Amino acid sequence: MEKPLSQPIFSVSDFIAVFNQTLEYAYPSVEIEGEVASFKVNQGKFVFFDIKDKNGSVGCFMTVWQMRVPIEDGMKIIVSAVPKLTQWGKFSLTIKSLRPSGEGALKKSFELLKAKLDSEGLFALERKRQLPRIPEHVAVISSTQAAGYADFIKILGDRWGGIRVDVAHVQVQGESAPDQIIRAINYFNQQEQLPEVIVIIRGGGSADDLSTFNDEPLVRSIAASRIPTLVGVGHEIDESLADLVADVRAATPSNAAQILVPDRNEIIRSVRVQVGSLLPRILQLIDQQKQSVRDNLNTAFDAIERSINDQVVRLSTLRSVLAQLDPTVVLNRGYALIRGLTKVGAMVEIETNKVILEAEVKNVINK
Repeated sequence: MEKPLSQPIFSVSDFIAVFNQTLEYAYPSVEIEGEVASFKVNQGKFVFFDIKDKNGSVGCFMTVWQMRVPIEDGMKIIVSAVPKLTQWGKFSLTIKSLRPSGEGALKKSFELLKAKLDSEGLFALERKRQLPRIPEHVAVISSTQAAGYADFIKILGDRWGGIRVDVAHVQVQGESAPDQIIRAINYFNQQEQLPEVIVIIRGGGSADDLSTFNDEPLVRSIAASRIPTLVGVGHEIDESLADLVADVRAATPSNAAQILVPDRNEIIRSVRVQVGSLLPRILQLIDQQKQSVRDNLNTAFDAIERSINDQVVRLSTLRSVLAQLDPTVVLNRGYALIRGLTKVGAMVEIETNKVILEAEVKNVINK
């Protein structure tokens, strides 16, 4: 008769270790969907809650920094977790990540985080920066395989060419997408020659697809960017927290290109219209200036002519005066010129208009 096999006897800690090892091998990671209950945060660091449905409940644990979206009791979520037996013999899930499940939960999580960030002033208009009018160097963060990216690049080239575009290819949905976008933002902000604007774009999708852009660390990274940001996510009716925190929001990726650069063809048409409207005014100003120059010249010529006439009259008067002072004219009027010393016994010369006489002074009478 065979001897029955003896059951191994474990210590409590060995059993917990073996059990967790078996769990790790069988279920290294699980995703579970359920409703949040008994949510609480201890010491500002540790998060505890239950995830439940109508027939069961499992305790969950995670750290605050792992919570990229806010949750509260009653919200439906999907957790990615590691099942584990604690050293106190309690079964729980160690949460790696979580995300809201369903439109209602996504909306609730969005509103909770929106209120939190708004209270911190991250959406305030006064912190918004203007984009350069016509940037020469642009950084784009998007999936280069997406239709939204292709539309953006095409419209950008059609509207305004010659722009340097640096592209960071990232996932724009899924669990790893927020961290990839954050790394791209940090990369561009650490360049020696900074781009003039960072453009973050993705096309439309479901609320769950677009939830990437409601990730709290991503939203804070956009707010902290040294480089002005332009975000165009989804369709015109879609709104994300990344839209709200960006310096400028675009309705779509195509609209982002329209906001970023003007339409050169429209500028050319506008300039032509302005030149056409200015030309008659310019010609009118030229005619006015011509007439003003003619008037000024005529005024100047009149003044010169008057001055010349005045000088001619003055010269004629002076000539007449000089003529009257001519000694010959004086002599012809019967006067004589006497040259010499006027003293008794001196010889003097007397000139008339006809003769010159020499005479001796016989007598001098003072007046």
